[in-house]
Amino acid sequence: MFTQFRNDSIRKLVVGFGNLFKSIQIDQTNTDNSKRSFTVPLMYSAKEKFIKRITEHSSITDDTRIEIGVPQMAFDLVGFSYDATRKMNKLSQKKTYNQTTHVSKSLYTETPYNFIFNLYIYTRNIEENLQIIEQILPYFSPEFIISLNMNEMNVSVDIPIILAETLLTQDYEGDFSNRRMIISTFKFIAKSYVYGPITSGPGIITPTTTITDSFGFTL
Repeated sequence: MFTQFRNDSIRKLVVGFGNLFKSIQIDQTNTDNSKRSFTVPLMYSAKEKFIKRITEHSSITDDTRIEIGVPQMAFDLVGFSYDATRKMNKLSQKKTYNQTTHVSKSLYTETPYNFIFNLYIYTRNIEENLQIIEQILPYFSPEFIISLNMNEMNVSVDIPIILAETLLTQDYEGDFSNRRMIISTFKFIAKSYVYGPITSGPGIITPTTTITDSFGFTL
């Protein structure tokens, strides 16, 4: 029943989602009160690992330890579920034929799934956090559509990404030596698809037609 194949449709969705937020910039004030634009770094990471990496010192050498700069952003894929509301006839097929190679390819109807992503924003002060939030919210009302090249038979698939929830957390716990945490968490739902294997075979090169008259004689 099961055969090995690879479409990378989920990986492409993860990359496409991350590309939405890779160029977010904020304004920061230098010590001389001048302004500069700062591109917020983005990485793929779970929330716990993300916070640990920022709050703990990282080691370059045995003698040199540094802190990860902020603000930072991270995202991860946290789950997915079948979407019965977008169910289609699973026996339907999409077919193509290459007239040069005389090879036909077919693919059964894609299966709809909802993929849940979380996006995390970490800053030291509320002003920078709100700057980033303000650059995200206007584009989701409540969805933003991206187009992805899923496979050779689905080269431009529209994927709605819906902003489902936004949370803002301010952590003041601990003594004065602890760093203040302001974390925004966005929950997104991407209405995407997964695809089965693409099958190929020889196409019809020379058709043969047999015609008979009403008396059964071949013409």
